[in-house]
Amino acid sequence: MEPQAQGLLETQSLHEADEDVVTDVDFTTMISEEEKEELKIELAKLEDEISTLRQVLAAKEKHLVEIKQKLGISLMNELKQNFSKSWHDMQTTSAYKKTHETLSHAGQKATAAISNVGTAISKKFGDMSYSIRHSISMPAMR
Repeated sequence: MEPQAQGLLETQSLHEADEDVVTDVDFTTMISEEEKEELKIELAKLEDEISTLRQVLAAKEKHLVEIKQKLGISLMNELKQNFSKSWHDMQTTSAYKKTHETLSHAGQKATAAISNVGTAISKKFGDMSYSIRHSISMPAMR
Protein backbone atom coordinates (compact mmCIF):
# COMPACT_ATOMS: atom_id res chain seq x y z
CA MET A 1 0.00 0.00 0.00
CA GLU A 2 1.17 3.51 -0.75
CA PRO A 3 1.54 5.94 2.16
CA GLN A 4 -1.18 8.23 0.77
CA ALA A 5 -3.64 5.38 0.23
CA GLN A 6 -3.38 3.95 3.75
CA GLY A 7 -5.97 6.27 5.29
CA LEU A 8 -7.34 4.64 8.47
CA LEU A 9 -4.79 1.82 8.26
CA GLU A 10 -1.82 3.96 9.28
CA THR A 11 0.42 2.24 11.82
CA GLN A 12 2.27 5.33 13.05
CA SER A 13 1.61 6.40 16.63
CA LEU A 14 -0.31 9.59 17.31
CA HIS A 15 1.59 12.74 18.11
CA GLU A 16 0.38 15.33 20.63
CA ALA A 17 -1.11 17.50 17.90
CA ASP A 18 -2.90 14.45 16.49
CA GLU A 19 -4.31 13.62 19.94
CA ASP A 20 -5.88 17.06 20.16
CA VAL A 21 -7.57 16.49 16.82
CA VAL A 22 -8.78 13.04 17.90
CA THR A 23 -10.40 14.43 21.05
CA ASP A 24 -12.36 16.85 18.89
CA VAL A 25 -13.82 14.02 16.77
CA ASP A 26 -17.22 12.68 17.80
CA PHE A 27 -16.85 8.88 17.74
CA THR A 28 -20.42 8.31 18.89
CA THR A 29 -21.63 8.80 15.33
CA MET A 30 -19.21 6.14 14.05
CA ILE A 31 -20.49 3.24 16.21
CA SER A 32 -23.86 1.60 16.43
CA GLU A 33 -26.21 1.81 19.40
CA GLU A 34 -25.51 -1.87 20.18
CA GLU A 35 -21.75 -1.20 20.29
CA LYS A 36 -22.35 1.84 22.52
CA GLU A 37 -24.29 -0.30 24.99
CA GLU A 38 -21.56 -2.97 24.99
CA LEU A 39 -18.90 -0.32 25.60
CA LYS A 40 -20.93 1.23 28.42
CA ILE A 41 -21.27 -2.20 30.06
CA GLU A 42 -17.55 -2.87 29.64
CA LEU A 43 -16.75 0.58 31.06
CA ALA A 44 -18.94 -0.06 34.11
CA LYS A 45 -17.26 -3.46 34.65
CA LEU A 46 -13.79 -1.93 34.41
CA GLU A 47 -14.68 0.86 36.84
CA ASP A 48 -16.09 -1.74 39.24
CA GLU A 49 -12.95 -3.90 38.95
CA ILE A 50 -10.73 -0.88 39.59
CA SER A 51 -12.78 0.04 42.65
CA THR A 52 -12.56 -3.54 43.95
CA LEU A 53 -8.80 -3.64 43.37
CA ARG A 54 -8.38 -0.37 45.27
CA GLN A 55 -10.36 -1.79 48.20
CA VAL A 56 -8.30 -4.99 48.19
CA LEU A 57 -5.06 -3.00 48.03
CA ALA A 58 -6.16 -0.77 50.93
CA ALA A 59 -7.04 -3.84 53.02
CA LYS A 60 -3.68 -5.46 52.26
CA GLU A 61 -1.80 -2.27 53.13
CA LYS A 62 -3.68 -2.09 56.44
CA HIS A 63 -2.84 -5.73 57.15
CA LEU A 64 0.81 -5.05 56.29
CA VAL A 65 0.94 -2.17 58.80
CA GLU A 66 -0.62 -4.37 61.50
CA ILE A 67 1.94 -7.15 60.93
CA LYS A 68 4.81 -4.66 61.02
CA GLN A 69 3.50 -3.22 64.29
CA LYS A 70 3.27 -6.72 65.81
CA LEU A 71 6.84 -7.44 64.69
CA GLY A 72 8.05 -4.09 66.03
CA ILE A 73 9.20 -2.91 62.65
CA SER A 74 9.17 0.88 62.58
CA LEU A 75 9.71 3.17 59.64
CA MET A 76 13.18 4.02 60.94
CA ASN A 77 14.15 0.34 61.22
CA GLU A 78 12.86 -0.26 57.73
CA LEU A 79 14.85 2.67 56.35
CA LYS A 80 18.00 1.40 58.11
CA GLN A 81 17.51 -2.07 56.66
CA ASN A 82 16.88 -0.70 53.18
CA PHE A 83 19.95 1.53 53.42
CA SER A 84 22.13 -1.33 54.66
CA LYS A 85 20.93 -3.63 51.90
CA SER A 86 21.41 -0.96 49.25
CA TRP A 87 24.89 -0.17 50.55
CA HIS A 88 25.82 -3.85 50.53
CA ASP A 89 24.39 -4.30 47.02
CA MET A 90 26.35 -1.30 45.78
CA GLN A 91 29.59 -2.56 47.34
CA THR A 92 29.26 -5.86 45.52
CA THR A 93 29.00 -4.30 42.07
CA SER A 94 32.01 -4.56 39.80
CA ALA A 95 31.98 -0.80 39.18
CA TYR A 96 32.29 -0.12 42.92
CA LYS A 97 35.07 -2.69 43.29
CA LYS A 98 37.03 -1.21 40.38
CA THR A 99 36.55 2.33 41.66
CA HIS A 100 37.53 1.32 45.19
CA GLU A 101 40.65 -0.42 43.90
CA THR A 102 41.63 2.57 41.73
CA LEU A 103 41.09 5.10 44.52
CA SER A 104 42.93 2.90 47.00
CA HIS A 105 45.88 2.67 44.62
CA ALA A 106 45.77 6.44 44.02
CA GLY A 107 45.66 7.01 47.78
CA GLN A 108 48.74 4.87 48.28
CA LYS A 109 50.56 6.78 45.54
CA ALA A 110 49.53 10.12 47.06
CA THR A 111 50.66 9.00 50.52
CA ALA A 112 54.03 7.96 49.13
CA ALA A 113 54.39 11.26 47.27
CA ILE A 114 53.50 13.32 50.35
CA SER A 115 55.93 11.26 52.41
CA ASN A 116 58.68 11.94 49.85
CA VAL A 117 57.92 15.66 49.91
CA GLY A 118 58.01 15.61 53.72
CA THR A 119 61.33 13.79 53.68
CA ALA A 120 62.77 16.27 51.17
CA ILE A 121 61.58 19.24 53.24
CA SER A 122 63.05 17.72 56.40
CA LYS A 123 66.35 17.13 54.63
CA LYS A 124 66.36 20.72 53.34
CA PHE A 125 65.71 22.09 56.84
CA GLY A 126 68.48 19.84 58.16
CA ASP A 127 70.88 21.13 55.51
CA MET A 128 69.91 24.73 56.27
CA SER A 129 70.37 24.14 60.00
CA TYR A 130 73.81 22.64 59.38
CA SER A 131 74.69 25.51 57.09
CA ILE A 132 73.62 28.11 59.66
CA ARG A 133 75.49 26.35 62.50
CA HIS A 134 78.58 25.96 60.34
CA SER A 135 78.59 29.61 59.28
CA ILE A 136 78.16 30.80 62.90
CA SER A 137 80.98 28.58 64.20
CA MET A 138 83.43 29.59 61.47
CA PRO A 139 83.90 33.33 61.20
CA ALA A 140 84.14 34.68 57.71
CA MET A 141 87.60 35.37 56.48
CA ARG A 142 88.35 39.02 56.01
